[in-house]
Amino acid sequence: MRLSSMADYAVVVMAAAARHCGGARVSAVQLAGETGVPVPTVQKLVSQLAGAGLLRSSRGVGGGLKLARPPAAITVADIVEAVEGPIALTACSERGKNDCTLEGACLVRPHWPMVNEALRGALAGVTLTRLAGIAPEPARAPKTIALTVEPALTEYSA
Repeated sequence: MRLSSMADYAVVVMAAAARHCGGARVSAVQLAGETGVPVPTVQKLVSQLAGAGLLRSSRGVGGGLKLARPPAAITVADIVEAVEGPIALTACSERGKNDCTLEGACLVRPHWPMVNEALRGALAGVTLTRLAGIAPEPARAPKTIALTVEPALTEYSA
């Protein structure tokens, strides 16, 4: 499986926008310059991402783009779904799409939702904060386990 170019570019553009988080608004032209994604493509993506509630856009003096939520609350799954729609590896697992010739005899179809959810879960586990390299996510300290060691028995009595 491979992401479409538009989904890939959307992740790149959102990571660039996240690096401006907390600062001044950024323009689509500026994001295009920082990422190398063509301006018309960035403009199209901005429209889709704003429509999905991931970016906010304002016009006029001091206008521009900013994230609609904190970068830690936006995941790769959110971005991909904004551009591609629901994450589904097969058409038969999407509602209303039943054009598979194997549908009547397919024993795998009932299991695709579980596979799709596992994929979505993996993508949802990667935040924009992490992708943008804004700040390292806090490392979890390993749990300390206390062990009590009993002396070994030297004699056996029954």
